[in-house]
Amino acid sequence: MGVVTVPRGSFWGGGSTEKRPVRDSGPGPWEAQPVRGGSLGLEGTFPPRNAWRGPSPSAPPLDSQRPTVSWKDAHMFLSNLSFHKKGQCVHRSPAMALASINELPENILLEVFTHVPARQLLLSCRPVCSLWRDLVDVSTLWKRKSLLKGFITEDWDQPVADWKIFFFLCSLRRNLLRNPCAEEGMASWQIISNGGDHWRVESLPGAHGTDFPDSRVKKYFVTSYDLCLKSQLVDLKAEGYWEELLDTFRPDIVVKDWFAARADCGCTYRIGVHLTSADYLTLASFEPPPVTIEQWNDARWTEVSHTFSDYPPGVRHILFQHGGQDTQFWAGWYGPRVTNSSIIISHKMTRTPAPSTAQLEATQG
Repeated sequence: MGVVTVPRGSFWGGGSTEKRPVRDSGPGPWEAQPVRGGSLGLEGTFPPRNAWRGPSPSAPPLDSQRPTVSWKDAHMFLSNLSFHKKGQCVHRSPAMALASINELPENILLEVFTHVPARQLLLSCRPVCSLWRDLVDVSTLWKRKSLLKGFITEDWDQPVADWKIFFFLCSLRRNLLRNPCAEEGMASWQIISNGGDHWRVESLPGAHGTDFPDSRVKKYFVTSYDLCLKSQLVDLKAEGYWEELLDTFRPDIVVKDWFAARADCGCTYRIGVHLTSADYLTLASFEPPPVTIEQWNDARWTEVSHTFSDYPPGVRHILFQHGGQDTQFWAGWYGPRVTNSSIIISHKMTRTPAPSTAQLEATQG
């Protein structure tokens, strides 16, 4: 059995640094240890655990012993928790007065934890004692929570390196760009260049245009005869992504955009995306050469996609910028049309270095 130093001030643990025994491949003794409760304000020594009480190798799989616990039962159970003055967690129920919760079978505790909000598990439950810490760290718990939330199905067969991280990334997964389809006019976008007759919002399919592949998209932004550019700056910490998650695990960042030309007018489309530090220094970027579409084209919508992977630690913001202008210099709005832009933090964590020169990958839709 080895010893590991755990920083208790992180999101995962809370509190001060302490040394804990590392469990070997087989069951082993656990000694009593002083623990500070961090934000809970608790101090004390938890009772020793003489052995790891998980299922033995010969026992049936944990899911085959899985009890049925409703969220109502779990809420009532947790609402009755209190802490003994010596640091022992107890239950306030009259029928279980001062009885140790840790006497419950671990599969029951694991099922209760399945219904506890994820952040509460890490911030409030995990620091309580070594038993709860071990249960919260079990992959089975986070796989069950992922199934309960619909992030995976019963027949899920894709490899997952860390189920806890997988769950949080799936929970946070959404389009980080606001107003991507012009439903709120130009709201949430910062105008960088507003040349010609300026930016404008139009309804699909538009003059000399085609329908968008997704019928839910109803509008688009359109540029003019001089350069039009707009941007959004995404603050990742404000969106719920904490530093340890971004720097240690560095999940893939998937950027997409859609553009089209009018059939009767050529145009030039451009896009630039930058991953920046807290002080806005560029750490990685996707900025392909502008795309020029000739006059008398088919006006079909084209998707642009790029995935940032294995980028440097320290990313705190994402700057997204796109736009363009027409090539005929006609008054009005004959430049590229853009809509349905997105920035999504994936649950995947690719460790293959990204190409040194990003290439524009476009597919006709």
